[in-house]
This record gives sequence, C-alpha cells and structure tokens, in this order.
Amino acid sequence: MYRWKLNGTEISPKSGSHYSLSGGNLRISHLNKDQDAGTYQCLASNSFGTIISREASLTFAYLENFKTHRRSSVSVREGQGVVLLCGPPPHSGDLVFSWIFNEYPTFVKQDTRRFISQETGNLYIAKVEPSDVGNYTCVVTNTVTKTRVQGPPTPLVLRSDGVMGEYEPKIEVQFPEVVHVAKGSTVKLECFALGNPVPSINWRKVDGVPFPRKVDMRKASGVLEIPYFQQEDAGTYECVAENSRGMNTVKGKLSFYAPPHLIEKPQDVQKLIDDSLVWECKATGKPKPSYRWMKNGENLEPAEVRIQVANGALSISRLTLSDTGMYQCVAGNKHGEVYSNAELRVIAVAPDFSHNQLRSQTLVRVGGDVLIECKPKMSPWGVISWRKGSEPLQESNR
Repeated sequence: MYRWKLNGTEISPKSGSHYSLSGGNLRISHLNKDQDAGTYQCLASNSFGTIISREASLTFAYLENFKTHRRSSVSVREGQGVVLLCGPPPHSGDLVFSWIFNEYPTFVKQDTRRFISQETGNLYIAKVEPSDVGNYTCVVTNTVTKTRVQGPPTPLVLRSDGVMGEYEPKIEVQFPEVVHVAKGSTVKLECFALGNPVPSINWRKVDGVPFPRKVDMRKASGVLEIPYFQQEDAGTYECVAENSRGMNTVKGKLSFYAPPHLIEKPQDVQKLIDDSLVWECKATGKPKPSYRWMKNGENLEPAEVRIQVANGALSISRLTLSDTGMYQCVAGNKHGEVYSNAELRVIAVAPDFSHNQLRSQTLVRVGGDVLIECKPKMSPWGVISWRKGSEPLQESNR
C-alpha cells in the first residue's frame, strides 16, 4: 500500500480530487502553483512494516512580463563608465540575460569593455565610446520554461560637456564575501570594473596556490569558473582590476560543503526473543551529519531504557515481538538527508533439540560426577525439566 504526504500532511486521493495513485506513483492533474508546491514524501507499507522516502520538492518555474513600459535615458560623458539596470520581473527558475543594441537581432557582445552579469542581468560598460550611443533592451530567458521576455529600451546618450578624464578602476561587479559551494558542483565568480583606460581583470588565490588546470579564467568577461569543486578548491579568492591609473581588489571566500553520503548501512536481520540488536549507521558529509532513526515511517523516540540511539547506532536489548518492523536510519546536515532501510524480524521458536541433541549414551565412573547438557533452541526461553525413565527428577543434594 502506498501513501503520500505533502508538507507533512497526508494526501487523500479521493474521487474527484486532482490527486491520483497509479502503482504507487502520485499523479497530479491541473497543477496549481499555490496549492501543489511543497515537499512530498512517499510511504510504502505491507505486513512487515512501513518505510518513508526522502523528501522531494516540487517548485514551479515561471517568468512574468516586465511591468515598466518606459525607462529614462542615461546620459554619460565619453570615457565614463556606465551601468544599465535590467531589473528582471518576478520569476522562479534559473535565468539567462542578454541585451539587444538598438534593433533585434543585434546583441551586445561581451569583451574587456562590456560585461553582462548573469547574477543581476545588468549591463556594464567600462568606458563609453561614441559608438555605444543607442537603445539597450534587456532580454530575460527562463532556462526551464524557455520563456523569453524583453524589458523596455533604455536610451544611452552622450553628454556634450566634455570627455571624462582617466581614473582608476572602480569595481562594480563583485562576488559575495562567502560563497557556499557543494562538492562536485560548478561555481562561477563574477568581477568587473569601470575605468579609463579600460581595466584588466585578473584572478588569484590569496594563499598563493596556483589554479589547477580545470579552472577557467575568462578575463574578457570577468568570470572565474571552477568545475567539479572539491575540498582543496576552498579558500579566499581575489579579483584584481588594474589600469595605468591604479588598482583595486575584492576578496571572497569559497566554502566547501558536502551533503551526507552513507558509508555504513544497517542490514536486514532476524532475531530471537530476548536477543540483542546493534545496527551501525555512518555517513560522511560537511558539516558532520547528525542521525535519527525511524520505525514504520515514524520517528523513533526511545521511551524505554533498552532502546538506545548514540552516534548513529541503534541498540535494542531484550527484544520482543513488538520490536518487529521496518527501520530507517536518516543521516542529515543542512544540505540534505539520506535514508537507509532495514527489516527487523523478532521470532518465537518452539523448543527444538535438532541442533543440540542429548548423547544417547554416557559412560561414567561409579562414585564420580557427570554433567548432561540440555541446550534446546527456543524463543522465548522456557522451563526445562528432566526425567529418568518415566519418573520426573527432583533437585537434591546430588
């Protein structure tokens, strides 16, 4: 049997509902952004117990239209730097930004003098030239829905009161002071400066360690790209903007993190009544993962001394039939959770001598001592009695 939860509340796929189940799969018809967005979990149950899936988030990608229909002109001197704001409309999902110069399909080409931030969508011109005069239109594309919208044009005009003199770089595009980067992901840092002459952009790691070959430094576009991010890539990075009038720098720290990854998992086990159980569960991750255990889809809250959870390990002493069920170890940090499942079967066994039968004959010395072992297999442990022939034996000094 399958059940589903949305944001912790069980979904009822009733007749007429836009939720339906098909072989355990949850089908949602006529999706509603406000009603159906959230965190989903599947619960699977049978006669042996229940397990719950990891969380899955459903979000809706969209891109609305620009609301402003006119923008004021931007007036600058020749040789001055300028920033043209995009101001993307409300959206969800990754965006790609480009700019049209005057008429489609003439797009602004990025070089050492012109830069389009893929973080904000703004267009930066380090040093304005007469050929830059015209209308600029921000184009926003949603990479999920493939929807594209255009903003209103922004006219760029030259002032007639002279030419801007030379000045040192002014860094207008800079990355955050701390950027948290997942293991194995790709991180891109942006850096761009206005200035006259046009500043050069260079990158370096503050500890002096040279960049590995995988690092892509696109000086022309002011982007540093680090693919397959690993622990050794973490550290403080510096962007240096320089021209003949001076130099400016900006620094930021890349912090490595890793979601949990299980390296030791509990295994299915069958135990007898009154046996003990120890399940180990270990995971790697940064920050160090914490652990919790679930039984039949519910958090296990040890209310008895015989049940203990410590450092990921679950131990249960003096097992009873009620301990039977499906157990899950959940290892998590702020970057995610991983689940591991195992079944515990606690069984009762009738007395059985087949594995430890009594010896059919034992030779002893008259007046000596003898020990006749009786070790039946049984669960729970029962009462043992002895007979000599057909007569019950009673305890005595012998």
